[in-house]
Amino acid sequence: MEAAAASSLGAGFGSQLRPSLGFRDGQPGSARPPLPPCSWLRPLRPAARLLCGAGAQNRGAIATATSRDQLGELEAEAIGSSALEPGRSSPLEVREEMARCFDLVHRLGRGAVYLGSSRVPPTHPHYLHTAELSREAMTSLSVSQQTARLLDCTTWTGAGPGLMDAAIKGALEAEKPVGGFKIAKEAGEWTTSNFHPYLPPETYLTCRFFSARKHGLVDAAVRSSPTDRTAVVALPGGIGTMDELFEIMALIQLERIGSTLPVPFLILNYDSYYSKLLDFLNDCQEWGTVAPGEVASLWKVCNGNHEALEYLAEFYNVPSDERNYHLSPQKNQQRTSYIMT
Repeated sequence: MEAAAASSLGAGFGSQLRPSLGFRDGQPGSARPPLPPCSWLRPLRPAARLLCGAGAQNRGAIATATSRDQLGELEAEAIGSSALEPGRSSPLEVREEMARCFDLVHRLGRGAVYLGSSRVPPTHPHYLHTAELSREAMTSLSVSQQTARLLDCTTWTGAGPGLMDAAIKGALEAEKPVGGFKIAKEAGEWTTSNFHPYLPPETYLTCRFFSARKHGLVDAAVRSSPTDRTAVVALPGGIGTMDELFEIMALIQLERIGSTLPVPFLILNYDSYYSKLLDFLNDCQEWGTVAPGEVASLWKVCNGNHEALEYLAEFYNVPSDERNYHLSPQKNQQRTSYIMT
């Protein structure tokens, strides 16, 4: 009886539904109403119009462009000759800000990029460890026959407080150049400022767009020649640091960084800060979402500064008799929060 009732209900429902679909009595209808125009589709962006709607001449120019610069010029010409949607000027602004980031890297030189929390107070051991690492990475190894043996290079950060500030001060103590890509307000800050408290304005940019800032930090770490000595160092941090950390990892995994000239990527696991994250990635391997050994091949986990410096020295083939570290004793300490009371 229940089956019959269900069948009857279904038949009744179907008889009401079929006409709306263009069917009568289970048979195809003689005609269906025409589909309405897709008025909800937005017009193509200027760059897309260049490829899709500007005619064969422009498409041919794109196809025959022999360099990235030529392609950029064609795209810029298309954008310049077409009006953007009202209130959508950000594509051009991102492009301009990205160009300023690249120019800053070109002027100051590539080098060591430090990622880390903005919330760590100057009195915390991790702040002191970071300042020491930044200083020693610049000066611990001698320069022989005008060739940098280790990271005799520019130190790059997000130009913020916390561990970013520690890396800056360590490099300044070593009398090495510093560059940064700042944002107006870091996590945990109450006020907005476009200016760094002590860095010269020509050494950093305050970025409006995160995409431009990230491009700048990545460009600062990429090695364009065998003589470049660069690195990415991930210090303890929160959401922003994790975002940057995993983006660098993905770029290395997909060979967007280091495909020709590898770039060392270090995780500073001070006081086992990242141990639970590493456990989670091991779980990912057991689930099959990460290949066996894949994560370990993308970075080097270091528990202290000496291990990190030794890894960099071996990476760049620095002779052992030129490794002159000046490190304070560093022991695993009782877990200490970054929250100041």
